[in-house]
Amino acid sequence: QVQLVESGGGLVQPGGSLRLSCAASGFLFSSSNMVWHRQAPGKGLEWVAQITANGRYTNYADSVKGRFTISRDNAKNTLYLQMNSLKPEDTAQYYCSKTGEQPSGHGTPVTVSS
Repeated sequence: QVQLVESGGGLVQPGGSLRLSCAASGFLFSSSNMVWHRQAPGKGLEWVAQITANGRYTNYADSVKGRFTISRDNAKNTLYLQMNSLKPEDTAQYYCSKTGEQPSGHGTPVTVSS
């Protein structure tokens, strides 16, 4: 059974940084392309970033390009999202998933506010 557990969220001031983690189990993580999504209060699910199974290729939403970095450690079955230069509009619940699937975890909350 696929299990994805997001962590690392919190309250941060504008311009600050956070590193999110997603611990994966129940499937072959090292063979799976992975995605980070987010959902801001009152809005729909937004795709944020994607990484290929081997970590060689990444892609980002224009709204986070140059500020966020997606990475993975296949030995630890863990996906990461390094978020720098955070803005209030980055406030959202953040989720990970396999590419092409809807998030199944609880997500981790990120609040950017002074």
